[in-house]
Order: sequence, then C-alpha cells, then structure tokens
Amino acid sequence: MGKITPAEFEKLVGAIPLHEYERVIKETDKFLIADINPILLGLFGEVGSIMSASKKYRREKKAYIGYKESVEEEFGDALWYFTALCRRLDVRIADIFEASLSNDCTKIISANDQENSPISQITTSANVDDLDESLLELGYIVAQLLKTRGASPDVREILVGFARIYIQSMQVTGLSFAKVIKRNVQKAFGRFSVPAIDSLPDFDAGFPVEEQLPRHFEIHITQRATGQSYLRWNDVYIGSPLTDNIQDPDGYRFHDVFHLAHAAILHWSPTFRSLIKQKRKSNKIYDEAQDSGRAIVVEEGLTAWLYSYSKGLEYFDGHDSVSFDVLKIIQKFVHGYEVEMCPLKLWEDAILQGYSVFRKIRENDGGIVVGDREKRTLTYRSIGN
Repeated sequence: MGKITPAEFEKLVGAIPLHEYERVIKETDKFLIADINPILLGLFGEVGSIMSASKKYRREKKAYIGYKESVEEEFGDALWYFTALCRRLDVRIADIFEASLSNDCTKIISANDQENSPISQITTSANVDDLDESLLELGYIVAQLLKTRGASPDVREILVGFARIYIQSMQVTGLSFAKVIKRNVQKAFGRFSVPAIDSLPDFDAGFPVEEQLPRHFEIHITQRATGQSYLRWNDVYIGSPLTDNIQDPDGYRFHDVFHLAHAAILHWSPTFRSLIKQKRKSNKIYDEAQDSGRAIVVEEGLTAWLYSYSKGLEYFDGHDSVSFDVLKIIQKFVHGYEVEMCPLKLWEDAILQGYSVFRKIRENDGGIVVGDREKRTLTYRSIGN
C-alpha cells in the first residue's frame, strides 16, 4: 500500500495500517515536541469523556441520541493524544499495539480487501465483556502515565498496557477501530489544517450566473435617524430595514454581515440568495432542499445563537480561534445541508472574518462590506473611501 493522503482516509475500506495513521495525523499536532504535560492532560481528559459518554448511555439508553458517534469521537481523540505522546517518547504506536497482543487474545487470519495486501490478522480480546471494568482499568493506566509524566523506566510497559485496554474497551463498546481512525483524521484535518482553496467545495459553480452568489460583491450598509439599517447592492436596496429587536440595543441590526461572510467564505447563504433573488431554480432539488425557507431558518437560527454566544466574548474581539465545541455545534446545526461539506477550519475563518467586519460596521453605524469568493475573504471599507 502506498502513502495515504488525508482525503483518502475517508474512502478507505478494510484494514488501515497504524503507521499510516501516525504519519498522516502528525501534521495536525501543533504542540511543541517538548510539550508532554498538555498531551498527558489531553489524554486523561479524553478517557474521562469516554467514561462520561458510557455512563449517559447506561442511564438514558435510547434517549441518549448519538451515543455511538459520541464515543467513536472520544476514542478517536484519545488515540490522537496517545499517538502524540508516543511521538514525544520516540516510540511507534504500531509497535506498541503489536506488543499489546498477548497470548489471551484470539487471532484470526482473514482475507483482506486490499489489492497489495491479501492477508490480514484479526485479533480480539478473549473473555472481556465488562465495559465498566475495562474503562476503569483504562483510567487507571492513563493516571499512571500522568503521575510519571512519561518519565518512568517502565513507560513502554505502561503504553503497551494502555493499548491493550484501549482495544478491549473499544471491542466491548462495539466500535470499529477503522471507523474511529477515519473519523479522527477527518475531524483533525477539518479543524486544524488550513485547507487549500482549490480543494474547497463551490456549491453553485455549475449553475447559470444568474443563479450563483456573486463572485465579488460590495454591500453598502447604512443606518438612518430611525435607527434602522439598510442594505444596498449595485445601487438597489435589498431586504427589509432592520432594528435590533431587543430591549437593550446590541447591534444585531447589522447581522446581515454574517450572511455575507457565509456567502464569501463558505460559498453558502440561503438568506443572501433570497435577498438578491438568485436561488437555483433550474434544479428543483436544490431550489427546494438547499435554498428553501427551512434552509433560511437554519442559517438565521445559527446566526442568532452564535451572536448571543459572542456577546460574552466581546464579539470575538482579540480572538484568533473559535471554540471547538462551538464549531461542533455548528456542524450539527447544518447537518443535511450542502454546507456541511465545509471543514470546520473554514467555518472558523468565516466567523472570525465576519465578526471583524461586524465590529467595524457597528462602531461606525455602517460601511461597505466587500466579499471576494475567489479568495474567500470579507473586508470592510468606510463609506466615502
């Protein structure tokens, strides 16, 4: 098997070599190689998250929606930190997991679906059916790593023990290790890796020009004496005048800036599409499923929720990142719509650029918002310049 790219991981079927995961995921490790403590704390936290998800499932059963997906994510995050720890201790995770295959494991030789690797070995832990016991042991082992800070003379033995219990816990939980790895690669690169512009989705490139969001736009936002804000595009007023619609004015009358950020950076905004009457009506499916009133409500609801959240952060003033938890909520918000194809890093760019322009619009009671879809940027220019 040749070297696998991050984009190819999601399409893989069958066996996934751990050394390929280790090689690919290294790019997403932004910590210094000397940083042991943050890695150990991260690993400890992720094991705790696995325990928490398991507890919720036991307590709430079917009421805990998304249990399996949540646990897959936590197992993937734990593997990410474990791999980062092994990297700093100059050991390979493939060697550690191989050493963890003890005599009490059942080994099955099977036909593989990889063309250049016809045989693979399947290993399962014998006599392990107690999830609580496995998770408690996993917690105990990671606590040993945390206590010694990776400096114990027995550290390799502890790492092997962690790998063994990690596999057992995953087996008892009923998870696919390959799926855990693929989801983790997708998540890590989507969150931390700066995407190449030419690799990003363009949702309306194949549609007639009159059904595309404008590739370049300049929207004038002005505020009149009434306190209402107006949008003007190509000397034509679009949409309705807006006020804050709240007892304590907070600038939400300028929130269309965020829709413009979505359009310029994500190439998606059913709200802006509706305002300029450039829905994709030549394709009934897109018109009804992607540009419909429900899609508009999703974007408006997401924008309002994020705005309320941003108030406690001074509208992201001075921030160079967005909480991963917030980005994951956004991902769930837009599930089922084309924009879910956009990596989380792109969402982070859209939020930070959008709020940067918003703060200037709010400070000056208006201005010109310049969107460039080719560069995926949103910038501010004062009126008169």
